[in-house]
Amino acid sequence: MASATSSTVDAEPGGTDVHLPDAAQDLVKILITGPFGVGKTTMIRSVSEIRPLHTEEQLSEASAQVDDLAGVRDKSTTTVAIDFGRISLPGGIVLYLFGTPGQERFRALWDDIAYGALGALVLVDARRIDASFDVLELVEESGLPYAVAFNTFPGTPRHHTPEQLRTALDLEPATPMVTCDAREANSSIDALLALVQHLIDHHPPEPR
Repeated sequence: MASATSSTVDAEPGGTDVHLPDAAQDLVKILITGPFGVGKTTMIRSVSEIRPLHTEEQLSEASAQVDDLAGVRDKSTTTVAIDFGRISLPGGIVLYLFGTPGQERFRALWDDIAYGALGALVLVDARRIDASFDVLELVEESGLPYAVAFNTFPGTPRHHTPEQLRTALDLEPATPMVTCDAREANSSIDALLALVQHLIDHHPPEPR
């Protein structure tokens, strides 16, 4: 995998050292993407080993006129630029996580945010699968390898089979598809590991 330059971010007060571990070998930029209100900010917050950067703002009456709140009526904030976090995985792999805005009006930011990324984890809400089509199209147009993670919400339908979900999203057979709870660190890490394994399969590490 491609490597990048080391960096540090201030820790939360009382937190542990946030410098990269000595074992860090592969520093990888990953996109956490998906439609509005699917849990991208929540996932980065749950797994980041440093204090995550969030660019959330309160939803206004003006934005309510352009943002589709169907299925997310209780949501009161929105990401307006990026979310950012970092997590170290076994084997010396460090993931830099960049969360993307989920609304169409932020589409112009996509190329800048996606630049240098090796892959994407696409979060999907099974209650509103059609909301994910535009994001999946963006990811596929960018040529990024990706995995799909169905984030569980109250009221998420349980009767769909994996085959039905894969067909609904028109996924290739090789595209990883998992279920996760973005609020839970271990569950979110499992989803990220599915993507990392997919990236390794597509981009074997270069001999050192």
